[in-house]
Amino acid sequence: MTLEGKRALVTGSTSGIGLAIAQRLADAGASVMINGFGDPQEIEAIRADLEQRSGAKAIYSDADLTDVAAIDKMVGDCTSEIGSPHILVNNAGMQHVAPVADFPVDKWDKIIALNLSAVFHTTRLVLPAMRHKGFGRVINTASAHSLVASPNKSAYVAAKHGVAGFTKTVALETAEDGITINCISPGYVWTPLVEKQIPDTMKARGLTREEVMNDVLLKAQPTKRFVTVEEVAACAFFLASDEAASITGANISMDGGWTAQ
Repeated sequence: MTLEGKRALVTGSTSGIGLAIAQRLADAGASVMINGFGDPQEIEAIRADLEQRSGAKAIYSDADLTDVAAIDKMVGDCTSEIGSPHILVNNAGMQHVAPVADFPVDKWDKIIALNLSAVFHTTRLVLPAMRHKGFGRVINTASAHSLVASPNKSAYVAAKHGVAGFTKTVALETAEDGITINCISPGYVWTPLVEKQIPDTMKARGLTREEVMNDVLLKAQPTKRFVTVEEVAACAFFLASDEAASITGANISMDGGWTAQ
């Protein structure tokens, strides 16, 4: 399947799941705007590689998605530089692990802003042009934590449950417009986000790194293996395709059987 002539905006895409999705879409010929933080030289190398993969234009936005004005500018820049997106992938996210009584208020606010409110803002901004085109694909990276909870992750669990509910709502609102909106809910994927939460979990639970890996992260996944970024990207690619036109409002689990228990 080709995505030539299609334009994609992928948030949180300078590493991990988002980067894998951007690469998969570019491989199919899509123009891509990536977004995120990191070393400027590394990001430029990623952008140039995406252009090589796609044969189309790739651009970068450094927008801080906790800032509504920055989100507005990002979508505007995407529209002016490569065109309004046919495909929006809301992937940016962060995590903080602490008991709710000790959860820093600033961390709560930032997690809700990035993991949930940014999904609302990007979606509301791209929908008018998608409706005009009669085609749109919105793909949200949720989490197994959109379906189940874990202790000490109140903000993240609340945000991801919110993403799942938001996805269903917008799917109903756009059902006759040629637009689909779905979320993918991976279990533990080996990404910088997961790696960075290990020290917090070690501290919160008094465990070693190995114990966190085996007894916390993979404890709930019957397959006892991390989901790969390539697997998530393949699912996102399918959801972006014409063949997925009847899939909307879905929350697709990719969690090694976690939520089947």
